[in-house]
Parts: sequence; C-alpha cells; structure tokens
Amino acid sequence: MTSTVADIIKIMENIAPFNLAEEWDNVGLQVGQMDWSVRHIWISLDPVPKVVEAACSKDVDLLITHHPLIFQPIKSIDFSSPIGNIVRMASQHKLAVFAAHTNLDNAKDGINDILAHRIGLKNLKILKRISESDEKQGIGRIGELDQETKLGSFALKIKEKLGLKSIKIAGKPELLVNKASVCAGSGSSLIKNFFLSDSQVFISGDLRYHDARTTADKNLGLIDIGHFASEHLIVDVLAEKLQKMIKDNGLKIKVEGCRLENDPFIII
Repeated sequence: MTSTVADIIKIMENIAPFNLAEEWDNVGLQVGQMDWSVRHIWISLDPVPKVVEAACSKDVDLLITHHPLIFQPIKSIDFSSPIGNIVRMASQHKLAVFAAHTNLDNAKDGINDILAHRIGLKNLKILKRISESDEKQGIGRIGELDQETKLGSFALKIKEKLGLKSIKIAGKPELLVNKASVCAGSGSSLIKNFFLSDSQVFISGDLRYHDARTTADKNLGLIDIGHFASEHLIVDVLAEKLQKMIKDNGLKIKVEGCRLENDPFIII
C-alpha cells in the first residue's frame, strides 16, 4: 500500500498538534495534495529555493519545514517571485511542502525542550503556558543548571555545546546563574515572562538592543545564540523521531535531515 501525504500529516499531528499553533501562524500543508504518494521525506528549517530545488532533483516527495513557506497572505502567485518559483518547482515535481512552526515550538518534546536539554538544563517548566490548565505545553522553557555558574562561563559552555562561532551576552559576566529561561527562534516577545520568572538569564535569538539594556538594568542576563542556531538543531531530531514513528506504523519511507542549510548571517 502506498503511503500518502495525509498519512504523514497524521503522524506529524501526534508530534506537533495543530491546535498548539499560535493564532497568527500558518502551519500545515503549504503546497501539494493530501493524496500524493510519499516514499522519501526531507526535514529542513526553511523552504528556501536551493533546498526545494535539491529536493526536487533527489526525488523527494515531501519537504517538512519549520518556517512556513506561505506566512503572510498572498494575492497572486508570480513564478518570477521567490515564493512563486518555489511553488512552481514543487508543483511540477509533485513535491509536497508542509510546515510545523509554533505548534512544534509549543509541543512537549518540541524545539524548546530539545534546546533546553542540549544546553544542559533540567527539571524543565513552561515559560509561557498556552492555557493555565496545561503545564506541559507552551512556549519557552525554564530549567535548572547542574551547578551555579557565572553568566560569562555559562555562555561559553553554550557556545561550545552548540558549536557556535560567536555568541552575544548582556549583563554582568560575573552574574551568578542557577536557573535559565530559553526560547528557540525569536524570543523578544517573552522578555516580560522572563522578568516574571525566577531565572537569572534568558537564552534566545533575535534579542533587541532595548531588551539588553532593560535586562542589564535589572541585574539579569541575556544570551543571544542567534535565530538559526536556536532552531536548526530540530532538523536531525525530528528526522529521527519521524522515521521511528513511520516504522512503528508499518510504513516504508526514507526520512532525512537536509544538509544544505546555513545561517544567513556570516561572521567576518
């Protein structure tokens, strides 16, 4: 029996339920049809042209991305535009494109849990709950360090664990830290939640100048690891998890993490 896009979406619903997505988000099937057959899946962070082009050349049937291809409403599909070109390539090669965005951020064992565990946090709690009754799902995490350490030393350990070329901190390097808040991606919207928590440092990407000023004034710390670095780690983890669930469902489909992506920012 041939597996379809619908079969994989059903499995993805168990990993990142659609109802966990933020209201402003656009998750789910972006291009394609539910009845298209699937034998080969790629996982990537972004549906950029070079990823889609390579997926088409490798006969990939389904591209699962974190960031949606279609985020803002579009009034037309111009094949000469970046989005239109991707839609054209995907349609011609019957490559379905599917996004799991904030639902994957908010889900238990999603990106935020993975990031928190990767940098060594334990006893995790939700930074901002989706609802007061749900203590396991929501955006951001708060966790404990194995032992109290200085902000500067903690930042260097994170840099090493994530294999980063650079890292930014705000606050006193000698600030003692025993609890940390994290948010994968762009975390500025959770600054107030961080201030209300009992953690001493907030780790995220795309943190702003005034976030840094306010945080330092409160004698707290920020560690900006960059948007790409905070989220790209989901690619291999999701590929492995999805492959196992597909096998458990008796399906024969190859799942791979895309190896073509890099941070759009270059350190010089």
